[in-house]
Amino acid sequence: MRTYLPATLDELDGSTDLAPRRGYAVTAALRAALPDEDEEGWEFAAHLAAADDSLVLLARRPDAPALRLVVTADLDDAAVRVLDVPPPGADAGDVGTPGEVEVTAPVAWSRVACVHVDEPATASDVRAALAGDDAAVERLEEADLLWYDVSELRDIPRA
Repeated sequence: MRTYLPATLDELDGSTDLAPRRGYAVTAALRAALPDEDEEGWEFAAHLAAADDSLVLLARRPDAPALRLVVTADLDDAAVRVLDVPPPGADAGDVGTPGEVEVTAPVAWSRVACVHVDEPATASDVRAALAGDDAAVERLEEADLLWYDVSELRDIPRA
């Protein structure tokens, strides 16, 4: 399953697997929530949700470079639990965000397809968003993340 994982740049040293975490994927609930989209649109929506969650991670890791990061990984279905459907016996109110998943096992770097990261000039908006600046959040929502191949992880600028 193609999975989009929020992360921080200080996790990219590649010496250890990426820890299990919440992420996003194209699920039946995401498809139903965005019926006019195609596969590419659903993947982009999952990617954007992971970018938003990377801000949450950055708020908890003040020493990490202030840039959003999304790790795109291809994982075995057994390592991903879909959270956007109610578990057996739960009511419909116990449903996560459409496309929300939990990666239940460490993610080996060999499973990572690519990463997307803010350009360094965006760091001031990331810091402002973390401080509660709604205008900075809006600017980040419009900012594109830059694509990097796995072989380029060490070349990513760390603002």
